[in-house]
Amino acid sequence: MGDAELPDAERRVWARLPAGTRESIDALSATDLQTLLLAVARDRVARVRPADVLRRWREDRFVRPSTSEPRAVAQIEARLWDLLPDEFEAVDLSPVVPTGTCTAVAPVSQNRIVTTMRLTEVLSDSANALSIEAADRRLRQPSAGEVHLATCHRLLRAQRFPAGWSSHFRLFTLVSSARDTGSAQTQARLIALHLRYWQRVLDELAPAPQIRMTIFNPTVRERLAERAVSIVEGPDRQRWDGYYADAAFVTVAGDPVQEIGDGGLTTWTAQLMGNAKERCLVSCLSTERLAALANR
Repeated sequence: MGDAELPDAERRVWARLPAGTRESIDALSATDLQTLLLAVARDRVARVRPADVLRRWREDRFVRPSTSEPRAVAQIEARLWDLLPDEFEAVDLSPVVPTGTCTAVAPVSQNRIVTTMRLTEVLSDSANALSIEAADRRLRQPSAGEVHLATCHRLLRAQRFPAGWSSHFRLFTLVSSARDTGSAQTQARLIALHLRYWQRVLDELAPAPQIRMTIFNPTVRERLAERAVSIVEGPDRQRWDGYYADAAFVTVAGDPVQEIGDGGLTTWTAQLMGNAKERCLVSCLSTERLAALANR
């Protein structure tokens, strides 16, 4: 990215540094860059006083506690685990993942992610992290194998949210990955597996729930019809362009209606494994929003 393409804030910062600084930093190895950043952090932290910490606690949107009721959320999440099909294996993710976990496979800006000084990033999308775990497991399976994973985790995102929304929130997430068997059979089977689970959850826990689907691939629609999967037409395809492939869905509930989850087919495990035949479905639901609806 040239200087003319930089945001104003970045351009201003680089202009304050000696000529060649940016090139020198870019030339550092990953280990040397980590050493430099940690040294800078150590020197700056040495000047931090207790009053500074309290002020940041009050003002920094990244560290403020959630306003959700944790006991209600815990009850909802326990029920989601109870209802989970036997095909899914539970995974407890780390709070951090490798740098580039999201941007390497999806059209997501790194500016929306909290990057650490240790060349990792704070978990911002559990679907991406689970997809990496799924790809790693699939590479150690026979080609005809498949992986179904589930997790529940608090995520942190750096973009600005509307007033009243927290920068961190909990999602219950599913990821399935399997080899394509032709004629969209695999895609339809994975979609049916996820939708059956979410529909069961919603029927029990959410008021006025509905799953709205957007189909990009006519063959996927045909295979879903053969599996008696009813489709309520969802958002316009442009909403999902570049992110989901073949099919996507959004989960809504309540009155007034609000979105509480989404999902769709992705190319993530195919990219991670270097195998275009791999099919991946991800889906998630906000347990905090579900708990708030269930306790109205």
